[in-house]
Amino acid sequence: MNGRTTPATALAAYRRRRRQLMRMAGEDAILILPAAPERVRSRDTYYPYRQDSDVLYLSGFEEPEAVLVLVPGRSHGESLLFCRERDPEREAWDGPRAGPEGAPDALGVDDAYAIDDIDEILPGLLEGRSRVYYHFGRDTDFDLKLIGWLNRVRAQVRHGAQPPHEFLELGHLLDEMRLIKSADELKLMRRAAKISVQAHEALMRAARPGMREYELQAELERVFRASGAEPAYGSIVGAGANACVLHYRANDAVARRGDLVLVDAGAEYRGYAADITRTFPVGGRFSREQRALHDLVGAAHAAALAQARPGVPWEAGHKAAVDVLAEGMLSLGLLKGRLEKVVADGTYRRFYPHKTGHWIGLDVHDVGDYRIDGESRLLEPGMVYTIEPGIYIPPGDTSVAAKWRGIGIRTEDDVAITRDGHEVLTAGLARSADEIEAFMAA
Repeated sequence: MNGRTTPATALAAYRRRRRQLMRMAGEDAILILPAAPERVRSRDTYYPYRQDSDVLYLSGFEEPEAVLVLVPGRSHGESLLFCRERDPEREAWDGPRAGPEGAPDALGVDDAYAIDDIDEILPGLLEGRSRVYYHFGRDTDFDLKLIGWLNRVRAQVRHGAQPPHEFLELGHLLDEMRLIKSADELKLMRRAAKISVQAHEALMRAARPGMREYELQAELERVFRASGAEPAYGSIVGAGANACVLHYRANDAVARRGDLVLVDAGAEYRGYAADITRTFPVGGRFSREQRALHDLVGAAHAAALAQARPGVPWEAGHKAAVDVLAEGMLSLGLLKGRLEKVVADGTYRRFYPHKTGHWIGLDVHDVGDYRIDGESRLLEPGMVYTIEPGIYIPPGDTSVAAKWRGIGIRTEDDVAITRDGHEVLTAGLARSADEIEAFMAA
């Protein structure tokens, strides 16, 4: 919603997801999903509002101060929304609201009530239900409200009330649903990826010696906004040794000729994230050392991508990338010893401290277990994840030759598992050193 008309196909998808979740929960359950709270930025100004991803997934509703409640098997309606009432005065300041009157048609829920009435209505919905599914510990204020409603039902036990007796983490059901993307979700992710590719290209075209990192960031995020998207997370633009800081935030240093610039940024489109990292040289040409490390990261990326197919353990891609990176570090003299020992004891982590990827979807670090019963889970069609090997040589590391110090490189793409292999959603962006140099020279 939020000023957009929800297409009939989207409404049908939300209904289908709610029905599937309720079937999994069972007819004696109740599922409670509060909207994300608004966050104060400073005093009386707020951060731009972003809805809770689970509420988006099940309803598309984008307003704050709301609670989605699913009550499987309830004869008077299974999907209920508590939301703000219409208020012409507030809407003149903050924009239109759906209101309880408009929400059923707009969202396809069975019924809607004013959020101010939730204290009176929700205890009655809890009564007679055996199990409560909810994200405990995510919102302390809402936890206390839920406990208060439960206690009101418990207080009526002597009068025949039946309070819930089992409390379950909602993520056990919903995370696994969200992990496998539908065809419609993949369309949105392809769009987010395409916008992100165009934004990275705009940044690389604009890059000149002497520019500040935030100027490059502005080029990137201009494309996001011009395409109806926004940053999926805080954009990372690190020039020179700043590229060695994994979650660099300042984005205010000068990019000098000969520096590498590491850009980790992705667009969020209709709630779905992309996540791309490229590392390119200011001035358009890699030095010999920069190219050697960039090629090494590229080889690790290719090794991980070769494992992206159904039936392969999730961890296989990381292991393949580590083997390539560790062998390269040894051959370049960054590490000493035998490959097997360097991998087994984790020595390689000095220069490669993170994993090779993560799930991606409505959250940039999306939900879903990586291991099941202690074993790496197997990849399945519809899973989408990143492949992002890197190498980072701190500027002050005197254990390596000076020519390597201060070089940080990461290469990251978004990959969807298909029935017979994979699709690289972000494949349109130059990746190898040769491709990047050719693009920047064009």
